[in-house]
Amino acid sequence: MPPPRAPVDPLTTGAVVLAVAAVSSSAPLIASAAASALAVAFWRNILAVGVLGPFALARRRAEFRALTQGAGRREARYCVLAGLALAVHFAAWMPSTQLTSVAAATALVVTQPVWQGLIALGQGRRLPAVAWIGIGVSVLGAVWAIGADFGVSGRAVAGDLLAIGGGVAAAVYTAIGERARTTTSTLTYTTICYGVCALLLLAVCLVGGVRLTGFDAPTWLAVLGLVAGAQLLGHSMLNYALRRISATTISVLLLIEAPGAALIAWAWLGQAPRPAALPGLALLLAGVAIVVRGESRGTRRTEPVPAPPDAGPLPS
Repeated sequence: MPPPRAPVDPLTTGAVVLAVAAVSSSAPLIASAAASALAVAFWRNILAVGVLGPFALARRRAEFRALTQGAGRREARYCVLAGLALAVHFAAWMPSTQLTSVAAATALVVTQPVWQGLIALGQGRRLPAVAWIGIGVSVLGAVWAIGADFGVSGRAVAGDLLAIGGGVAAAVYTAIGERARTTTSTLTYTTICYGVCALLLLAVCLVGGVRLTGFDAPTWLAVLGLVAGAQLLGHSMLNYALRRISATTISVLLLIEAPGAALIAWAWLGQAPRPAALPGLALLLAGVAIVVRGESRGTRRTEPVPAPPDAGPLPS
């Protein structure tokens, strides 16, 4: 069980608000890009490392050195494992946004709290009965939404299943990140995590023959938008918040991404949500909210801890 965390401060609250707003733009940008989702995933991570890397080397050199010695190697392993989970998340979810609708892909990937609750169960935490009710409602909603897509195409169903897989990987990524962030600064953790993720995605692209260059200008603008928004202002701010806010609470806040992304896709891409899937998506989101409410009651921590190793302004 992760140790208790410090009280939430205004800076952390602001970081989470900014992060949720930023990640809501992710699915529409990916869907609009005229490139393989795997290539877009690689570029958003490697460019983020290019931005964060110089700051990390300048400000956290001693911390990087400590991660290669003694007990620090265990903390380094958490950072690497988080990068692996993040790569799986991107490799599953980002292609899903190009196979099914943005509304369905986003709603299904935010089943993350359901998987987060099951991970907590595996860690020895007892889930309240209300959490199990929420899991049942979420599963029913997901089955309804995927069933509605059977009438659309097998491509849409594949996208739905990939989105769920992306949600599972996101839960693993957040749980590992919650542990890593107890001792590792945001800048160091994020740089290692994104770097590992980028290398793994590069290997997948090279093995699979995925084209990584030669995109048109709108696609590169979409990639840059993903780096600045969903990656640096989204994932990085959530990584920062994990020192003071639990992975479960982060998961429920990300529920806001679903309606936000659907509205952006509707206004920008003309993707109106499929009517037959709407009841299922609504059930799914309601179930996830029930899971988080129940699980947070069972894992609430109030004991303060010393300030995190993040002295100074963001993005450290």
